[in-house]
Amino acid sequence: MKIAIIDYGAGNVQSVKYAFDRLGYDAVITDDYEKIKVADKVIFPGVGEASSAMKALKLKNLDQLIPTLKQPVLGICLGMQMMCKFSEEGDTKGMGIFDLKVKRFPEGLKVPQIGWNQIEELKTHLFDGISEKEYMYLVHSYYVEDNIDAIARSSYGLKYATAIRKDNFYGVQFHPEKSSTAGEVLLSNFLNI
Repeated sequence: MKIAIIDYGAGNVQSVKYAFDRLGYDAVITDDYEKIKVADKVIFPGVGEASSAMKALKLKNLDQLIPTLKQPVLGICLGMQMMCKFSEEGDTKGMGIFDLKVKRFPEGLKVPQIGWNQIEELKTHLFDGISEKEYMYLVHSYYVEDNIDAIARSSYGLKYATAIRKDNFYGVQFHPEKSSTAGEVLLSNFLNI
């Protein structure tokens, strides 16, 4: 199986690759169009700030490529947020795969939310073998509003979408590569989609 981890200089690409290594898969870290297009599965990670990450994607024209992919694509953290229409972080126009807004957590909540939080209302095969109220690891100051594309939700001062899906595109706000056994189960499930 060919697994491509998109490299655009804004991410935890190495820790994602290590997670696949632990599962016994050889994932390739790449920004090469052809390698990404022919991969069986594509991982779109991201850590950092939305407007600079989008600039980095545009420099490599990856913002044009990603929405056209037909194979399963998993956006992680900032990767998921950039698949949305708009982010309040730096007033950033996203790729619009999901017609959703990314908002900053309201005043009064400590940001970023760092650490373990429960996920619930789990839908799709992405969560097979993962129990309701399972803990996943998160680090974020912005969230995707609750919506009909949500396949998992979390609460932090308000309820928000912690995982979304539309067609072949999946997004998770949490970091499966840092979420112990449950995160590894999720990555395995993604490879089996």
